[in-house]
This record gives sequence, structure tokens and C-alpha cells, in this order.
Amino acid sequence: MKRGAATALTCTSLLLAAPPAAQAYQVDCAILICLAGGWPGSTECNEARSVFISRITPWPVEPPLQIWNCPLGVGYRPPEDERALPLLHEAFGRPRPSAPPPFSAVVEGVLPPRSERDEMLSLIADYADDNGVADVDISGAEYDFVRSIRVYNVEYARQRESGDGDCRQSEKVRVGTYGVQGDFSWYSGSVTSLPDAFEGLTSWGESCPSLYRRAVFIEWTDYQGNYGYEQVNY
Repeated sequence: MKRGAATALTCTSLLLAAPPAAQAYQVDCAILICLAGGWPGSTECNEARSVFISRITPWPVEPPLQIWNCPLGVGYRPPEDERALPLLHEAFGRPRPSAPPPFSAVVEGVLPPRSERDEMLSLIADYADDNGVADVDISGAEYDFVRSIRVYNVEYARQRESGDGDCRQSEKVRVGTYGVQGDFSWYSGSVTSLPDAFEGLTSWGESCPSLYRRAVFIEWTDYQGNYGYEQVNY
């Protein structure tokens, strides 16, 4: 527990104290640190949060924190080892690969009817399968903020009353969670499993009002247990 907390503090002080010229830090290390700290308002944390959110914006839907890309292991040195900070600085200084700019997945003006569009988008919805685990033991309670992250991809959720008075509902929801060592996985969910903070489907199943929503929702708690979330409708 003490060693994990010391590593987090060391990484935090390194990121915040780094000179302005050292901007090529590992983005997943920055996400890890800034998430733990409740996304403080710094240039590095603003960029880290932007990447964190953009990764869950279709398509594909990626793990927002890819902890396996952050070399935490370099921080696990005995306290008397004076080379710990230089090693961490080297890890943060490694350049990260550039990502192609996003583009529209559907051509406007040639869209099929909504029911067919739901089925089509469901088929092409892509989930990144790159995965891994942290290179150190993060099973302790000090890393619970990593496991608190939940991603809800509502590929489609539609409710309407039919001509014969029946309530017609169709939905497809995927939920992404983190394991003990930071590994990320997807499983099937439902509208009823969405957090209370999710907007747009609050009347689902009640008197059958007409509803339609496609969105990605992400929630988390920071190191202190403070709750945060973001919803991207599409």
C-alpha cells in the first residue's frame, strides 16, 4: 500500500514539476495521474482528459485508460535509490505514436431508414481488442480509482408505442470494465444497467413515451472517491 502510494506521488510530482519543454510524456501515465487527482486544471491534464474522452467516442471504442502503455514499473525502486526520478523522467519522455484524425463513419444524405440504420451501425460498431495489464501489482486499494472506470456504449435504445397499444423496445448496450490488474473487457448490458446520471432514457419503461438515444457514457471516481462522468451523444 505504501509503495503504491509512493509511486503515485512520485509520478504526480514528476508530471507537475516537469519543465515546459518536456511535453512528450506518456499520455496514459498522464491520464492515470490526472484521473487520480480529479483532473486538475493544467495543460497536461486537459490534454490527458481530451484523449481519455476521445478514445470512447466511436469508432472504434477503445479502453479510455490503457495502463499497459504506462511504464509504472520504473517507479518501483527502493526509497534509497536516487535513480528513480531520472528513470521515471525517461519513461515520460518517450514519444507516443500519433493517431489519425477522426472521420465520419456514416455519409450524410444517403442514410437508410432509422430501423435499418440501427442494425447497420450495430454491425459496424467496432471495439478495440488491444489489451494488457499494468507492469506492476495494482491490486491494492490505492488503485481502486482505475477499477472504478465504467464505459457504457449505447449502440441504440429505442422505445415507442405501437398502433395496437404495445410498448415496443429495442436496445443494444455494451459495458466496459477494468479488472484487478488494469485489464479491460466488454460484456453485454442493458438500459436498466445505465447509471442514474445518464441522460435521455430516464422514462424508459414508464408509460412508453417515445425515446431514442445513441451515446457513450463514461464514469469514474478519483483517488479521493469523488464521482465524475461524461456523456457523448451521437
